[in-house]
Amino acid sequence: MADQIRLIKKYPNRRLYDTQTSSYITLADVKELVLEHGIFQVVDAKSGEDLTRNILLQIILEEEAGGAPMFTSDLLSQMIRFYGNAMQGMMGKYLENNIKAFTDMQAKLQEQVRSVYGENATVNQDLWAQFLNFQGPAMQSMMGAYMEQSKKMYAQMQEQLDSQTRNLFSGFPFPGFPSGLAGDKSAAPAPDAAPPATPKK
Repeated sequence: MADQIRLIKKYPNRRLYDTQTSSYITLADVKELVLEHGIFQVVDAKSGEDLTRNILLQIILEEEAGGAPMFTSDLLSQMIRFYGNAMQGMMGKYLENNIKAFTDMQAKLQEQVRSVYGENATVNQDLWAQFLNFQGPAMQSMMGAYMEQSKKMYAQMQEQLDSQTRNLFSGFPFPGFPSGLAGDKSAAPAPDAAPPATPKK
C-alpha cells in the first residue's frame, strides 16, 4: 500500500497545521519531515494552492542564514542568470540529476560505514569524520567517478541541444545548415551546367 501524502495547511497567520496529527507545527517540524524522507504537501488553507516549494525554499533560506551556507554568492548569481534563459529547463534537470548522483554516492558511503563500524552504527558527524579520514583514497576515487559522470551528463545534454538546434534550423536555407532542397545539390542543376539535350526524333 502506497504511503499517503501528509497534508499540511498554511493559514493566513502563517501558522502550519498538520492534518495527520491535528496540531500546529513549525518550520523546524517540516524540516524534520524532509530529513525523515516523509511525503507531504503544504497547501493554502483558503485557496488550496500548493505551497510546498515555497516552504522548502524558506527552509533552505533559513539554513543558508544559519552560519554554514552551502551556496556561494557567485553560485547564486549564476543560478539567477538562468531564469528566463533558454537553458533554464535543462539546467534544472542537470542540477536534479547531479543531486541524485551525489545522493547515490552518499548511500554507498553509508553502506561502507556500516560495513566498517557495524550495522547498528549511528552515522553522526564524528563517525563520518573518522570514516572519511580512514577512507581518503576511496573517497577521492568516488568523487572522481562522480565528477566524470557529471561531465558525461553535461556532454549528453549539450549533444541533445545541438541535435535539436540542427533539426530546428534544417528547414531554413541558412549557410552552413543542411536544408531540404537548399542543401540537396541533386535537386537542381549547377548554374553553369548545360541544359539536357533534346532527344532526336
